[in-house]
Amino acid sequence: MIRKTTLILAMLASGAVQAFAAEPIEGSWKTASGETAAISKCGSAYCVTLKTGKHAGKQIGKMSGTGSDYKGEITDPEANKTYNGSGSVSGNALKMKGCVMSVFCKTQTWSRL
Repeated sequence: MIRKTTLILAMLASGAVQAFAAEPIEGSWKTASGETAAISKCGSAYCVTLKTGKHAGKQIGKMSGTGSDYKGEITDPEANKTYNGSGSVSGNALKMKGCVMSVFCKTQTWSRL
């Protein structure tokens, strides 16, 4: 029992437990269509703004959440339609999902830059 406790304390001290911490959603992401999107804190939520491409400067989403899971709205800038959205961060990947009536959904995976 003492060995287990010592091992756990050593892991905590070395930072090994940090691998279990959720990745932040904030940062720059390469979208499925190749543009760069920036996700940053805006009030109590996170805003998604395109930085490159035809719609550069346009805010295309706003999500709230903590850890690795976020919910809110996401806009398809080409069709100018807004959907219920969610995002899930896993390492350097962000899985973005937009749904109509929670039934018809489209998912994209973005990469951290």
